Amino acid sequence: MTRVGIIGLGHGVFGRRSDATVQELAFEAFREAMEDAGIERSRIDASVIGAVPEYHKQRSLAGVVQEYLGLVPKPTWLTEVACASGSAAIRTAWLSIKAGVHDVVAVVGCQKMTELGTAEILALMGRVGEVQWESGFGTTFPGYYAMFAKRHMHEFGTTRDQLTDVAIKNHFYGAMNPKALFRKAITKEKVAASEDVATPFQVYDCCANADGAACVILAREAVAKEVSSAPVWLSGMGCATASMSVLRRPSLVGLPSAEAAAAQAYAMAGITAKDVKVADVHDCFTIAEIMAYEDVGFCKKGEGGPFVADRQTYIGGTVAVNVDGGLKAKGHPIGATGVSMTYEIAKQLRGEAGERQVPDADVGLTHNVGGIGQYCFVQVLTRD
Repeated sequence: MTRVGIIGLGHGVFGRRSDATVQELAFEAFREAMEDAGIERSRIDASVIGAVPEYHKQRSLAGVVQEYLGLVPKPTWLTEVACASGSAAIRTAWLSIKAGVHDVVAVVGCQKMTELGTAEILALMGRVGEVQWESGFGTTFPGYYAMFAKRHMHEFGTTRDQLTDVAIKNHFYGAMNPKALFRKAITKEKVAASEDVATPFQVYDCCANADGAACVILAREAVAKEVSSAPVWLSGMGCATASMSVLRRPSLVGLPSAEAAAAQAYAMAGITAKDVKVADVHDCFTIAEIMAYEDVGFCKKGEGGPFVADRQTYIGGTVAVNVDGGLKAKGHPIGATGVSMTYEIAKQLRGEAGERQVPDADVGLTHNVGGIGQYCFVQVLTRD
């Protein structure tokens, strides 16, 4: 079966982008990806847009983005699975190429979040939880993940300092990323002095809303080899779901959707977790990164806290994780996040990550979570 390769990469700056509409953010990333691929618009057969439309006045967002990118009358469609919308867009494009429907597809993840206030965003995100029995009682994203953190601490002895270790690492690398929202390293003292959010979380345990876009151009194998001297291959694609109600799940110390998606991706790629050199995982909160280590198999269940404390997820450790700053420092424009993750790992595999480059990176992984784990997409990327 034909492989699907990444031939173009583009990424805008994440932040409070009052200088641009969502269409302009999308174009910023698309233009860079097209220049990187070195192809004309006529080679693009279709586009897939990853975004959550509730954050925008414009409904049917794919249409206005497609028009602004100059791709009419090519087909386009929107994918939406909360914070995993970008990875869902990549999977959808991958499927269309594998099916032989299209040869080259542009995937754009884009989101304009900061036009809404914090209270509005919290209300929107809270409704990703089960509306009938949970969100109606005031649940929020920080509250849900705080439950995960408290349970993980109870069962495994995970500490407040280990949560802080995640934040310090991700801001350390975010300071080196010109695309990141926050580009300053932080200290343990700064984290401890920040305001409480939801016990045990403080401000620096939580990612920030942002505006931004990222783009990847996918192509079937023959085209990828024709236009690129070093395509990166989508070698393993996993996708799984969990119950909408968090309280109906058997455990609160991990995400069953992530475990299942990782197993699928590893099996398709023919690798194990030990083969992964660099990863971008969904660190919407510090505990989420610790759970991700365990869910995708970088360490055993319950060992995620010591794993980061021992610097095993820094460059030079067992596996470099979120060395672009992650959601924590890079920012989290929810529709763009999954595409941004794939952009980063492809850059690493091409040896183009600059001072954040992981040596000998030939296998990478992305782990993108939608909602409170209701959806999870795991990708394994490789280079020849």
